Amino acid sequence: MRLKKYLFNTVTSTNDIAINKINKGSISGIVIAKKQTNGRGRYGNKWIYFKNNLFISIYFKLSSKISLKNLTLKSCQLVKKSLLKFLNKKITIKKPNDLMICKKKVCGILQETIFYKNTKFVIIGIGINVDNSPLIENYPTTYLNLFKKKKLTSVKIYNEIKKNFESYLNK
Repeated sequence: MRLKKYLFNTVTSTNDIAINKINKGSISGIVIAKKQTNGRGRYGNKWIYFKNNLFISIYFKLSSKISLKNLTLKSCQLVKKSLLKFLNKKITIKKPNDLMICKKKVCGILQETIFYKNTKFVIIGIGINVDNSPLIENYPTTYLNLFKKKKLTSVKIYNEIKKNFESYLNK
């Protein structure tokens, strides 16, 4: 499965755009935005926007061969694999949906499901701190370029994530 790319400068949320694409008949794709004005996390939390960070949502029709129960962990593993291509640092998964470096959050993943015309779709929203990270009380955060001598770009990370998800979906 190839994920059609949808690029935006500013969106409320990449997951919102993915829902809109599904409701217009698209069965799979990847939404990328330079800026999110109302990104969201689990339990109604907000994903805080900082310039040059990465905001993407991958969506596809859920097939019977993909277990929704295991998909959150698989998504974390695929994003972790993508980041490790560029970073020589230990990345851990804090269940259910965060990636951590040095016990600090660098990435959050929000998985949502929707039904459209009796078909179940999954949307995997991914926010990665590339150049900056927010200060969150009682939850330390970090960003990727803190650990890089040569600056890492969102485009390189996006391309690797897209490649890894397409490979997974084609199994």
